[in-house]
Order: sequence, then structure tokens, then C-alpha cells
Amino acid sequence: MNKSKRPFTKSKRSFRRRLPPIQSGDRIGYRNMSLISRFISEQGKILSRRVNRVTLKQQRLITIAIKQARILSLLPFLNNQKQFER
Repeated sequence: MNKSKRPFTKSKRSFRRRLPPIQSGDRIGYRNMSLISRFISEQGKILSRRVNRVTLKQQRLITIAIKQARILSLLPFLNNQKQFER
């Protein structure tokens, strides 16, 4: 019996690393609307950390910034514009 030393080897598949959504120079704040709007769903909900692919610290800062922008009415709390089709 000839057993190989490593029967379970990982395949040498190359994969493309996704770019982080927040670069090191980006400031997370309620005034940075172009950055904040990327982390909100169509309905106006804050997307989860898994979907956003951000760190825990970044997610906390994003959440605080979104809530501040909502209070200052820069962002809507809800986006319930339903299309009435008849």
C-alpha cells in the first residue's frame, strides 16, 4: 500500500481578493453621503456587516453616521415609495 503523505491538499485555485469598501483615507461621518449611501438598502435599512464586508469598528462608525444623518434629515428613515401599478 502506497499512501501519499498529504491526501487532502487544497486546490491551487487563484481567486481575486475583493477590494475593501472603505479605504484608509475615507472619513466615516454623517456628511460623507457618497460613502454612507453605499451601506443602505433600497428600503433605507442599514446593511449588515457580513454584506458590507467591513470590520466591526467600521460598522459601528457607519451605523452612528447613518443615524446622525437621519436625525439631521440628510437621509430618510424609510424609503417606502411603492409603485402603484394598475
